[in-house]
Amino acid sequence: MAQLRHEPGPHQHSVLITAEGDLDIRTSREFDEYLTAAGADHRYLIIDLSAVTFLDSSALAVIVHQWKKLSAADGSLALVRARKQTSRVFWISGMAARLALYDTVAEAATALAARPQRGTTVPSATVRPE
Repeated sequence: MAQLRHEPGPHQHSVLITAEGDLDIRTSREFDEYLTAAGADHRYLIIDLSAVTFLDSSALAVIVHQWKKLSAADGSLALVRARKQTSRVFWISGMAARLALYDTVAEAATALAARPQRGTTVPSATVRPE
């Protein structure tokens, strides 16, 4: 079972969500509901995946759904520490090239702070697969 927690993010209007354990078909509904509730009053979601042990396509679908929803509202979603061995689905699906991936929360916060206005995207840092 996944453990999820959140705290105010390092950037104004942001929330930092930390996930631990497996994000899969068994936890995807809870994950989606949690992200929706935690991000209700925030334009920017930063999701720390460093303690995720497995992430499948259903969790990826949740992340993509949240990303699209935030993007439509001039918000953004950033993923931190998406390790290739536990989050392989990002690379297999090609979403690693579309989602904002960072090595640290500080890098994600810096990118959000420098975020361009509506209609443009936040550039991803180069993530080194582990």
